[in-house]
Parts: sequence; C-alpha cells; structure tokens
Amino acid sequence: MDNVAIVVEDLEAAVAFFVELGMDVEGRARIEGGFADRTVGLEGVSSDIAMMRTPDGHGRLELTKYHAPAAVGPDPGTVPPNTRGLHRVMFAVEGIDDVVARLGRHGATLVGDVVRYEDSYRLCYLRGPEGIIVALAERLG
Repeated sequence: MDNVAIVVEDLEAAVAFFVELGMDVEGRARIEGGFADRTVGLEGVSSDIAMMRTPDGHGRLELTKYHAPAAVGPDPGTVPPNTRGLHRVMFAVEGIDDVVARLGRHGATLVGDVVRYEDSYRLCYLRGPEGIIVALAERLG
C-alpha cells in the first residue's frame, strides 16, 4: 500500500494534528489540471495536499483539501464508527494517555474510553479534526 487519503476542510489543522501524533510532513503540492481531472473523474479539480509519513517510513497519509469542486458528503463529526466506508486509521503509540492528552489540545475527543485488551494492548478511538476517527494502540509488556 502506498498511502491512505483523507479529504479535509482545514488542511493546516489536520496537518498539525497528525504532526502531534508523530507523523512528519513529507511534502506538499497543489494538484490541478487535466491529469487530475482524468485520474479522479471530476472536472476542474484544484486541491492542496500534504503527504504525511510515519516515523518508521513505512506508512503514508495524504491529507487533501479540495478547492474545486467543493468537497461533498455527510459531516464526518456526526458519523458513528459503524458507518460504511473508511472506518478509521490506527496508529501504534507509546504512552497512550500522554498522546490522548496532546491530541486533545488539537480538538480530539475520545469516542469511548481507553481500554485494556487482555494483556496485549491499551486501545482507544479518538475523533480528530473534522470528525476523522483515529485509533491508538499501545502494546503492553
């Protein structure tokens, strides 16, 4: 897999959130023109992207802000975790309580609780910028 893309309204807030989570900005670009129209099947595409990379370099997340045509769809802040489509993106973290507190300063809220799964993990779901559900997993032992 090369990357997962998430469409956002506030690109800078989304970038700040994922930087706080430990990702690095790999690059930014303006995407527009005939190749973009033909690739995504829309006309008049104009978007800004920020490509985010996990610290180990194995995972990438593309954050996309569409200027034209405007983004469409339901308000992701109101969509429950069992909605069809992309469910969530999970990140392995150390010190889950600290990560939850830091992301809270970027507007993230717990969907449920931080829970322990057997003797293996502490897990939680957070609703991040624009309602994006992010899962955190801290390996125990």
